[in-house]
Amino acid sequence: MPPTSPAAAPSSSTVPILLAAPHRAMFSVGAILLSAGMAWWLWVLIAAWRGGPLAAQALPVGWTHGVLMQYATLVPFVMGFLLTVFPRWMNVEAVPRHVYAAVFGLMLGGGALVLAAASGWPQALPVGLSGMLLGWLIALGTLGHRLHRHGYRDVWARSAWCALALGAIGLGMVLCASLGASLLWVPAANKIATFGLLLPMYFTVAHRMVPFFSGNVIANYRVVRPIGSLLAVWMLSLAHLGFDLFDAANWRWLVDTPMTALLLWQWLAWQPWKAKRPGLLLVLYVALAWLPLSFLLYTVDSIHSYITHTNSRALAPLHALTIGFFSSMLVAMVTRVTHGHSGRPLAMGPVPWFAFMGIQGVALVRVAAEYLSQPWPWYIAAAALWLLSLAPWIARSLWIYLTPRRDGAPG
Repeated sequence: MPPTSPAAAPSSSTVPILLAAPHRAMFSVGAILLSAGMAWWLWVLIAAWRGGPLAAQALPVGWTHGVLMQYATLVPFVMGFLLTVFPRWMNVEAVPRHVYAAVFGLMLGGGALVLAAASGWPQALPVGLSGMLLGWLIALGTLGHRLHRHGYRDVWARSAWCALALGAIGLGMVLCASLGASLLWVPAANKIATFGLLLPMYFTVAHRMVPFFSGNVIANYRVVRPIGSLLAVWMLSLAHLGFDLFDAANWRWLVDTPMTALLLWQWLAWQPWKAKRPGLLLVLYVALAWLPLSFLLYTVDSIHSYITHTNSRALAPLHALTIGFFSSMLVAMVTRVTHGHSGRPLAMGPVPWFAFMGIQGVALVRVAAEYLSQPWPWYIAAAALWLLSLAPWIARSLWIYLTPRRDGAPG
């Protein structure tokens, strides 16, 4: 069956514009929770530094921060992208509006309740997590159905689906902890989110799309995306996760060293020196540069722990990965999809550039803070800079999602 447009049926006059396409709805969830979640975290950091009161918490705030930023914020962007591109990758039927509308409502309502639990209503946590997990499973099911229809032939679709499935397991662990299971399941779930869900997911999308984008605009570009590098990143990422889950950071260098080399090779194989323009392509390569750098920091941290027999201080490499890579790539890819699917030119404008450059500053400040004797003012500075950098980009993106396409096309 040929793909159909989810917005080809009723017009925007009878259906809310927000639900005209999957990316509009799901990117809106991510944008709303991104700003709200970081505002909450800034409040927490200031209160902790100045000794101010905190509202009742269902979980330790650091663990909640990980759940909010990874499961409730980054994943809606991921889902919006996958619900849009899965049918196109495999030439199968588009995801129906009622399906992605259900995912939208559950992820937004669930994420809002998780944030409410962190803000003084701890009883809302299991309800919010249940809503998120239900929306997650609906998305997983509908994507899995299209993967099955295609005969599981698309390796990038399989990879993305497996990462999303691991994320569902991690979110389920957080829900179980909120219902009485061991609270230690929460930090384990956050590690699963980083190395079982987001890192493989982001690398999968980059592995498929960056050479494609580059080949479209760079003359004599050589496409290099061996399946072996995708599989190797999966294996090394899961091995890193295993060392983390079993508190064996001293030995993590055994996998982080080859991961650093692999990621550096892949970045160079994509020929970043050729991607000086357009800006929308350049930012992808800048974001990708954070990948080998973050694992170099992980390697150094692990070797230091191995030699000195001291505890790992992996927050610097963690934030190089999560802010430097995940957040930079988020701004780059979401801007591309938002512009392309709203009838706008595929170009970085002033607002996206401000957001992207601001995120580079946030990553540098947050990583450097771990090596300072008085890091708390820098933690707060990084969170404040995050909000300052992304607020205009978020506001502009939400406005685009709530207005019709410039070219009058559906979607």
